[in-house]
Amino acid sequence: MEGRQIDNIALLRLENQHLVSPRFGNPVDVLRALGAVQSQDYAGAKWALAQRTRGLADPDVEDALTSGAILRTHVLRPTWHFVLPEDARWMLALTAPRVAAAMGYYMRTHELDERVFRRSHKAIERALRDGAQLTRAELAAVLRRAGVDVSTGQRVAGLLMQAELDGVIISGARRGAQVTYASSDARVPAAAARDRDDALQELARRYFATRGPATLNDFAWWSGLTVTDAKRAVEAAGDFLARETRADRAHWYAPSTQVTRATRATRVALRRSRVAHLLPNYDEFFVGFRDRSAFSERLRRAAPNHPVNALMGHILCIDGQIVGGWRRTLGKHVNVELRLLVPLTPPERLLVQRAGARFGEFLGAPTRLSNAPLTAAV
Repeated sequence: MEGRQIDNIALLRLENQHLVSPRFGNPVDVLRALGAVQSQDYAGAKWALAQRTRGLADPDVEDALTSGAILRTHVLRPTWHFVLPEDARWMLALTAPRVAAAMGYYMRTHELDERVFRRSHKAIERALRDGAQLTRAELAAVLRRAGVDVSTGQRVAGLLMQAELDGVIISGARRGAQVTYASSDARVPAAAARDRDDALQELARRYFATRGPATLNDFAWWSGLTVTDAKRAVEAAGDFLARETRADRAHWYAPSTQVTRATRATRVALRRSRVAHLLPNYDEFFVGFRDRSAFSERLRRAAPNHPVNALMGHILCIDGQIVGGWRRTLGKHVNVELRLLVPLTPPERLLVQRAGARFGEFLGAPTRLSNAPLTAAV
């Protein structure tokens, strides 16, 4: 399905990522829409989920993770993501081989192979019977008693990652500040193997519905799939997707109300009431794309020679455009230090104050904003 030339990708993506007018009431619904949310920065990823809901607080997200309503594991790319239990098996089946291949050099360097994994998997499975949930240190002790070499932290990390990729373990409830692991079978419902083309179609459908307009290379980057498989996925989802162009490149999106009837309403709403976001590092609004240039148009106009790396830290956005970075420190108040890259107007500063207040509500403490000197780096 061919359409018009896209005129503002950043605003469309804000809407499709549910960052303009969040309609979700819980993190499960957010993940059901987005498919997966990158989460190696655990605290930041919880805030990422909350910003796509109506007023969710940190304990609400924590409760969902404790109960197993949402899970955390290595999937798509060699990093942690939040996923739903119902999606964990088929997403791992589709993408774990690519993650394992990407980790091949690491595993060989630390002398981890199939023989070692068979022994370590067996020991871990025994230890996690009957609903047990163990920390990394406790699992390392289990492996040591089973005769598995855990002499370095890198070996332990590799053993646990492979156990995740092979569907042996998945996230358990946190024990204070410590991560625990549980048996996948205890937290992930049993399901028949999914047809590969069906899995490709489902992943493409969720991606382009919530990240579109996006290119094939964007999808390949996010999913960890080869470009060949990414093309196959887009073809499988063809009835669901529409194609438009920008700078002579094809962009795909889901032609639902999010990108048709609501698009005009969204643009009108943004003109009348603009939006600011304190986005955490690795937020899907940025990390979901190989090409992130759509988010730096304002910055390029203000500082044409300024390098932009939207993955270097927390990002301050106005109307989907990078205007700076931020960092937090916690005490009696939530102290948010802004690192502006472009000057803000007084109305924009009010928007940022509202975003800061929402962040304080999420953490259950008042927010104090401060400005670092205008700087050349996020």
